Amino acid sequence: MAAVLAGAAGAQDGRVSTYEQMAPELRAMQDDDFSNPGLLWAQTGEELWAEPSGADEVACAECHGAAEEMAGVAAHYPDWDEESGQAVDLAARINLCRQRHQGAEPLERGSEALLALTTLVALQSRGQPIAPSEAPQMEAVRGQGEALYSTRMGQLNLACATCHDDLAGGRLLAAEIPQAHPTGYPQYRLEWQEMGDLDRRLRNCMVGVRAEPFAAGSQEFVALEAYLKARAVGMEMEAPAIRP
Repeated sequence: MAAVLAGAAGAQDGRVSTYEQMAPELRAMQDDDFSNPGLLWAQTGEELWAEPSGADEVACAECHGAAEEMAGVAAHYPDWDEESGQAVDLAARINLCRQRHQGAEPLERGSEALLALTTLVALQSRGQPIAPSEAPQMEAVRGQGEALYSTRMGQLNLACATCHDDLAGGRLLAAEIPQAHPTGYPQYRLEWQEMGDLDRRLRNCMVGVRAEPFAAGSQEFVALEAYLKARAVGMEMEAPAIRP
């Protein structure tokens, strides 16, 4: 795994974002902030960022300042949380902040509010290189993710690696199979007609191979994201991305 983290960025080493595989029209939609639907979620996130919440009536902005102060944060997650003793993704970190510093209930995974806040924070890292956490505990988490990535599962007996390594660049019906670099989450998928997180995309894949999906926000999904981010180290963050 250390070799993965030391890798260079971009197409020069054979890695490409799904952005490069999309039609020019979709790339233009992602690049234009007036056409990218994800910016609507970020706008909602701005409102929530400034709104006092929870029993303590504290806004995110009171601790963190303007959302722009979060530049680079999303590129660093998942990360290790000392207090809970486990790895957390960005959405879980936002919920932990709500519970610990606002006296608020956690937002439901996949909810509009949590997606909006996560999109806002992720937007601040757009164009920055993915830089996985250097916390020593994350090495074992990435190892767990690597094992899951290579494990065959479901009635179709397929692993993530089967499609996204062995068959990447080929076609599944009309769609080109991507290399599975998580550069653009949360993202707006045309098939969903809304924003979604990486958990949702991974659940879709598990259902596709007829496997029982892990629970949203589970340590399995966090481990998979940590490993995928390590594979994508140095690649640019795109969130909020557009995907077919």
